Amino acid sequence: MNRAALLVLADGRFPAGGHAHSGGAEAAVTARRVRDVASLQEFCRGRLHTSGLVAAGLAAAAAAGCDPLLLDEAADARTPSPALRQAARRLGRQLLRAARAAWPSPELDALATARPRGAHQPIILGLAARSANLTPLDAAYAAAYESVSGPATATVRLLSLDPFDATAVLARLAADIDHLAQQATEAAQRVQADGVQALPAASAPLLDITAEQHAARPMRLFAS
Repeated sequence: MNRAALLVLADGRFPAGGHAHSGGAEAAVTARRVRDVASLQEFCRGRLHTSGLVAAGLAAAAAAGCDPLLLDEAADARTPSPALRQAARRLGRQLLRAARAAWPSPELDALATARPRGAHQPIILGLAARSANLTPLDAAYAAAYESVSGPATATVRLLSLDPFDATAVLARLAADIDHLAQQATEAAQRVQADGVQALPAASAPLLDITAEQHAARPMRLFAS
C-alpha cells in the first residue's frame, strides 16, 4: 500500500472537476441559510452526516471490491434528485479520466465501458482508491472529506469569507470525519453478507430540493 496516493486522490488540485461544483453551498448562500462562518460549519456538518456518509459508504464498498454496477444502482436509489444524479455522474466521468491516467487498472477500464456516460462519483472514487492500493477506510476518508471541503472552498468565493476561517471549519470537523469514515467502512464490510441495503442511506431532503432549484437558475457560479 502506498498511503501517499491518498494525498493525491484527496488533493483539491486533482483534475476531477470538483472545482466547478459547490456541493449545494451556492444554493444555501442564495437562500441565506449560509451567511457566515458559523452557518457554514453547520451546513458542512449536516452535509457530512447525510450525503457525505452515503458517499463514504459507497466509496468504501467499491474499494472493498463490491460490484461497481450494483453500487451504482444503489447510489441512484439514494439520490432522489435528478439534478444531483446528473452532477454525480458528470463528476464520476471526470474522475474516471483522471484516475485511469494516474492508476490504470482493468476495473476502471471495465467501468468506463459499462458506464460511458459516467457512474456516480463515489463509486469511481472507491475504485480509484482500490487501483491505487488504498484501503476501504482510505476511500471513506477521501469521500467524507470531499463532502465538506468542496462547500467550504466554494463559500470562500461566494461570500468572500476569509480562507483561514473556512479551513478552520474543516479542522473543527476532523473528529466527525474520523467517526464517519469508520462507520462507513464498517457498513461496507457488511455488504457481502447483507447486500447493498447494509450501506448508509441517510437523506437530506433540503439538499435535494435546493439542487433542483439551483439547476433551474439561469445565472449561477457553480454547476451544482
